[in-house]
Amino acid sequence: MKNRKSLGILFAIPVLMFGFGYLMVPIYDIFCDLTGLNGKTGSTTIQHVGRMKVDETRLIKVEFMAALNKDTPLDFAPTAQSMVVHPGKTYRATYTARNRKSIAMTGQAVPSVAPSAASAYFNKTECFCFGRQPFAANEQRELPLVFVIHPNLPADIQTLTLSYTFFEVNADAPVDKENHDHDSEHNHAHDDGHDHTSHAPMSGDSSSPLKNSTLNL
Repeated sequence: MKNRKSLGILFAIPVLMFGFGYLMVPIYDIFCDLTGLNGKTGSTTIQHVGRMKVDETRLIKVEFMAALNKDTPLDFAPTAQSMVVHPGKTYRATYTARNRKSIAMTGQAVPSVAPSAASAYFNKTECFCFGRQPFAANEQRELPLVFVIHPNLPADIQTLTLSYTFFEVNADAPVDKENHDHDSEHNHAHDDGHDHTSHAPMSGDSSSPLKNSTLNL
């Protein structure tokens, strides 16, 4: 009887650990919603961006940060530490990620913006966070981000910080419907064959983006 109970406990431990890893992304989302810390970013379409008026009289500094959930087997970092942008204009930035495992893995990035008051004005038309990112063994690649800051960003906000936290996820878990629907809409919006993206001058050392730049949570 005692041995049967011990076997039951040993079986339950990996099941609970798997369930905890599966729930980490939604738990993180709920934490952000409840606390208001590092507000979640929004998304928009190319058509909506086209109706925005670019404010060329104003410059906003966008800082990029990267973090990893504990034990996520990735090297993850922004290609540049910051860039200066005009509200109402689209810009492209990239992060770099490398799978440290000798086997394939799947990750999911969760974005956040500080100060939280700026989160409603930071919108993405393309983002690696829209869906899961599968990595082959030891694979390294650039992850794209296209964003625009709404011209109505409060005047007292001159700098904002965009942070992504990467989680390892189960590749067989159901797809996040909101992200999947937006990704499909975004792909359809780009069928006209034109490049809608502006590239901003970047600051920061991008020669070795994966070196000593990832936080572990």
